[in-house]
Amino acid sequence: MDRVKITEELEFSRIVYGMWRLGDDSDTAPQAVRRKVEACLEQGITTMDQADIYGGYEAEEIFGKALAGSDLRDRIEIVTKCGIVAPAGRYADAKVKHYDTSRAHIEQSIDTSLRLMGIERIDLLLIHRPDPFMDHVETGAALDDAVASGKVRAVGVSNFRPHDLTQLQSATRQPLAVNQIEISLNEISAFTNGDLAFAQQYGIRTMAWSPLGGGTLMTGKEGHGPLRSALARIARENGTDMAAVAVAWLLAHPAGIMPVMGTNNVSRIEAIGDAVKVPMDRQTWFELYSLALGKEVP
Repeated sequence: MDRVKITEELEFSRIVYGMWRLGDDSDTAPQAVRRKVEACLEQGITTMDQADIYGGYEAEEIFGKALAGSDLRDRIEIVTKCGIVAPAGRYADAKVKHYDTSRAHIEQSIDTSLRLMGIERIDLLLIHRPDPFMDHVETGAALDDAVASGKVRAVGVSNFRPHDLTQLQSATRQPLAVNQIEISLNEISAFTNGDLAFAQQYGIRTMAWSPLGGGTLMTGKEGHGPLRSALARIARENGTDMAAVAVAWLLAHPAGIMPVMGTNNVSRIEAIGDAVKVPMDRQTWFELYSLALGKEVP
């Protein structure tokens, strides 16, 4: 598994394990969670993606109980996010779902995430969504101070467009190292709307959430007949499955996309790394891109 430099002092695995469904599993006992993490580590997947809101604000605590009494923390990198306040869990009394990127909320979120996961430092903290009520100067200063405090190693954003990212970066001394956005063969807009071009130009790492299109590419629930046929053919030619081909398509892009793979099925976790074994030349990449586009490129 390749390693990706996030900052001068921080590296992540090229494929990231996403934990947004961790609390949905019928078995959330520490040993069950540890088995998932171990299945990742066996493939060189060392980076775990969390968020305070995952599992109704319970996934971080589930993960923390698995880390307790083990050596896993020393073998992994932890990403988490903050900024979404939904009427659930510890925010059950919120009147409406909203975003909060104030200094007070960011600082409280960091401390709560550290406590729930039982860790001393977050490797990467992301602002979860662009906040239309954001004071970018206040938010930027809070992120800088989070790094200066030693509670966070690096900072970034999620679901930001280039103009959102530029605004926040203008008030942040720390580089915004990562933008986590939706990219898959089911969601290809980032390739032409400026998101990836901006990231490449400024050396911002791109993580791709929902890299299998929420499973629709595999199930065919939203069509994709010709695309699914091509994925199946390439999978057969390489002795793997369609999911591995779809992820290999992302890995092949020169932007160095980092797919965030989320599943609770251990056998599927054990197969995540198969994607790095699938060759993907330029013409094959464009074959799949054209099928996702629904037409030949102009």
